Amino acid sequence: MSQTQEAFRPAQFLAPKYWPVWLGLGVIRSIPYLPYPLLLRMGKGLGNFMYRLMGRRRHIGAVNLKLCFPELDEATRSDILKRNFQSLATAGLETALAWWAPDAKLRHLAHYHGLENLKHAVASGRSVILLTAHFTCLEIGGRLLLMEQQYASMYKRHRNELLEAVIGRSRSKHCEIAIQQDDIRGFLRLLKKKVPVWYAPDQDLGMSRSVFAPFMGVTTATITAPGRFAKMADALVVPYFPTRRNDGSGYDIEILPPLENFPTGDDVTDATIINKLIEDQARKTPEQYLWLHRRFKTRPPGEPSVYD
Repeated sequence: MSQTQEAFRPAQFLAPKYWPVWLGLGVIRSIPYLPYPLLLRMGKGLGNFMYRLMGRRRHIGAVNLKLCFPELDEATRSDILKRNFQSLATAGLETALAWWAPDAKLRHLAHYHGLENLKHAVASGRSVILLTAHFTCLEIGGRLLLMEQQYASMYKRHRNELLEAVIGRSRSKHCEIAIQQDDIRGFLRLLKKKVPVWYAPDQDLGMSRSVFAPFMGVTTATITAPGRFAKMADALVVPYFPTRRNDGSGYDIEILPPLENFPTGDDVTDATIINKLIEDQARKTPEQYLWLHRRFKTRPPGEPSVYD
């Protein structure tokens, strides 16, 4: 069980306010029993519905894509955005696979590339930061990677107590250690114990822990934590990106060699290196990156919001 999760006791969540959550969990719990092709079709249909329903998120995604792909015409960007909603909805269904499906059901869906890069980094005796980004396959990709290499994951605590308990219990079946995203001491403690730790730095958290660095041609508030953590723990930074195959045959888990000469000692340079890694992957599979997040919320002094 995760070191941060208490034992799950269903009797604690019998109040009427939890009944809708229990109903939803009952439906989601049945998803691992569905044929995989059906799951993909359901995700596409649900994504089309979400695209029509979620006007605010649709606007955010359209703004992000226009900023990042100015060379594309509006029709092409609109198609990417629609497929992004489909990919995000599919990811929601894949979460049930990640939490509850047995390894035997998932094994044939996993296609690893560069797994030796991670194995060699772990065997080197140095700490390892598994650096990734918010692509829609994050949850299922993490589960598939756990079938080959144990690591500690970082997570954001859910506001709903029942969902938090279920998520914690489900993840702890496969991941031995999970820590909250703001537990920096816990993060560094695990690195010093030579436990590989998962980390996704591509979120706008304001300027208190960030610098401005380019991402997809846009000046972007980028957190400096990867470089700082790597220096403090003398850690290797191993990038990996999970993506969904378009032919329905599963997922590619691409693991790159550890970053060379990282950190450089300059926060902006380090942030630029990380952003370029994520940018390269986002250009390969633009429909699978999380464009619905306000990635460019924080602007340089004097610049207006891009989302108003």
